Amino acid sequence: MLVPLEDLDRAADDYARACVEADDGAKERLRAEFVGLALPFARRLSRRYRGRGESADDLEQVARLGLVKSVNRFDPERGSFTAYAIVTITGEIKRHFRNHGWGVHVPRRMQNLSLIVGQARAALTAELSRRPTDAEIAAHLGLEVAEVTDAQLSGAAYAPGSLNAEADGYDGVEVGELIGVLDPDIDLVEDRASAERLIARLPERERRLLGLRFFGDLSQVEIAKEMGVSQMHVSRLMARALTWLRQAMLSDTPLPWTGLDDTDHRLALATTYRGDVIQCRVIGELDRDNAGHLRDELLDTLRDGGRMGRLELDLSGVPLLDAAGIGVLVTLHETARIRKIEVRVTGLQPYVAQIVAASGLKALITA
Repeated sequence: MLVPLEDLDRAADDYARACVEADDGAKERLRAEFVGLALPFARRLSRRYRGRGESADDLEQVARLGLVKSVNRFDPERGSFTAYAIVTITGEIKRHFRNHGWGVHVPRRMQNLSLIVGQARAALTAELSRRPTDAEIAAHLGLEVAEVTDAQLSGAAYAPGSLNAEADGYDGVEVGELIGVLDPDIDLVEDRASAERLIARLPERERRLLGLRFFGDLSQVEIAKEMGVSQMHVSRLMARALTWLRQAMLSDTPLPWTGLDDTDHRLALATTYRGDVIQCRVIGELDRDNAGHLRDELLDTLRDGGRMGRLELDLSGVPLLDAAGIGVLVTLHETARIRKIEVRVTGLQPYVAQIVAASGLKALITA
């Protein structure tokens, strides 16, 4: 039975006077009777908030809790019970929406700001006859545009859509099934796992080199400076490591690492003596890392050659030669001139011949 507000206020006054002289047991009984009388009033208030995402039963329970708090705190000297109860019950319901109505937890400040921005948007839409921009909302509220944007993003978290809901325009298809695309790299997962396992089997130097090149994005020149070797040596090491990786990836059984430990980067030097001619054949790449070793070997050969009249240096087995290699040839030429020994360089490959000629040593070359 609905009780008019005037009768509820009179009942509240009667309840307050009766409690003044009642003992604890009587107060509990009077309180229960008055709460029961006011329950329809609380139900009416809860119905104002139906259709906002919360069940009617939950809202009624929250309204009843607010009613109990109103009865416990009611003081007839401060005014009407119904006026006080309306504020308390609606405040409790609004607090419930703030604490439990959001699908994603959002700070209280952003919740309140989201409501303010929503109200401002509605007011400006009516005033401008169009949807206002974030800048216009920010100017209207005296906020930064970024704050308005954050508030609107927070508002979207109040009732997020379900991934299991049926997608519009798709019969029997859930929203979650339409999200995402096929990963084009999914087929590379196994290859990457295999490559990672094989790289772990490489020596530390090769692993560092590959890391600097493919993860550090350094050039071969930069890697050479970092590792203290020549760019040619970096190129050689990288080619050897990548070749082994490629072959190991295509092999069903793990291939052993066959790379040589070329810490000294030495070349192969074969020396023979024919009459008064010294013949030296060099095999390998001649660069900064091994030029010193070759220079020492050749100078020892000149010193041990006695009264030999000519030294023939066969470089047919040298595919690469850098500035350090040119320095070896210059040193060899000057030392041989002092000892009055003729030096001839033979078998130059085209690339090496161009470098030697460009260095002013064309006189050493035997056609």
